[in-house]
Amino acid sequence: MTLCIIIFALTIVGMIICVITNANIKKIPLYLIVTLLGAILVLACRVLPLEIALKGLWNNSSVNPIKILILFISMTSLSVFLDEVGFFTFLACYTLKKAGISQLKLFFLLFIVVSVLTVFTSNDIIILTFTPFICYFCKRAKLNPLPYLILEFVSANTFSMMLLIGNPTNIYLSLFKNISFGEYLSVMWLPAILGGITAFLVLWLLFKKHLATPISFTYETFKPNNPRVVLGVCHLAICTILLAVEQFKNLEMWLITLAFSVSLFISVIIYKLIKKEPMQDVKLTLKRLPWGLIPFLISMFILVESLNYTGVTQEIAKILPKGVFSYGVISTLSANLLNNIPMSVLFGSIINFASLGKAEIFATIIGSNIGAYLTPIGALAGIMCLNILSTHGEKISFLKFMLYGITIAIPTLLVSLLALFIMV
Repeated sequence: MTLCIIIFALTIVGMIICVITNANIKKIPLYLIVTLLGAILVLACRVLPLEIALKGLWNNSSVNPIKILILFISMTSLSVFLDEVGFFTFLACYTLKKAGISQLKLFFLLFIVVSVLTVFTSNDIIILTFTPFICYFCKRAKLNPLPYLILEFVSANTFSMMLLIGNPTNIYLSLFKNISFGEYLSVMWLPAILGGITAFLVLWLLFKKHLATPISFTYETFKPNNPRVVLGVCHLAICTILLAVEQFKNLEMWLITLAFSVSLFISVIIYKLIKKEPMQDVKLTLKRLPWGLIPFLISMFILVESLNYTGVTQEIAKILPKGVFSYGVISTLSANLLNNIPMSVLFGSIINFASLGKAEIFATIIGSNIGAYLTPIGALAGIMCLNILSTHGEKISFLKFMLYGITIAIPTLLVSLLALFIMV
């Protein structure tokens, strides 16, 4: 047990240091290598036997890391493709045009667009898409980008908890209690909406002085590639509808998303062959998919399995107090020590060993989403956002990010957990 704790602790500390310093080797993030080495060390030292690890990875239960990865990456491919063909850029340009000269109106419209898109795609996709656009627009209009960047990040990581597909942590934790797409939505719609409204009100209070200056900017028009946009939107819409009714058809979610991802790529390739167009957007979509999540999630799964195998998880389960508010607050804090994906992997096992119900699972899901804007360590979305800003000449310090995060996260978390308490 002691060796297991030492390896796990060193891996987590190493991962946090790599995230904070943004260390990489030939453009490969070093935190991926650190977690992979931690998993290899656990297996090499026989802290976790290889056969137990393989059995866990390939088990036939709903909490299967391979199925979860297929589900998330295939769903992400639909969103990334829509971004590549200009759908999200078109919506952003349309939003700016509708705002006119009012920053307050723009602030509100951007909140609505980001929130709605996040519900049906994912927080990571929205942050990857809208962050460069906000930097570009604010530079051209000579506006302070900070209010819009914080707004985008907070709204994306709040409304990502409404649907099961909004965040890989939602998917992983829900499967521990076999929570279906429909059941998930029936509980989480209220915490997401009330949490989102609370977050927006706090953001407005924080930035209302910045938003008083009128916008002076010539808006650009942008037309996306219509046939491919129609293909992408139809695939995403029908896929989401089928996910919502999967519990009535006894279909597994990963099979639905994989089928629609493959269908989209085949449809686009056939369209391009007929039109004799290059396959550029197909190649870029495949290149932008979160392939790094595969070794990261599998490595963290192996590390948590070692904690389960050696009895560490059971001991943690005995210590943690039960209840919605306890698990919501502790998971939020833990996400900023471990990152939200490793935290979710660990807390899923803790809840399982403690024989707790779905309420604690939903509370942990809230913590995994809202915890993302407490510090940049809280989620991969935070790491990505800071990296994108640095490439555009913008900078938000770790301390400033944390101060804004704490101010917004505390009331948002409390309101979301209260709404969850009412629902369950």
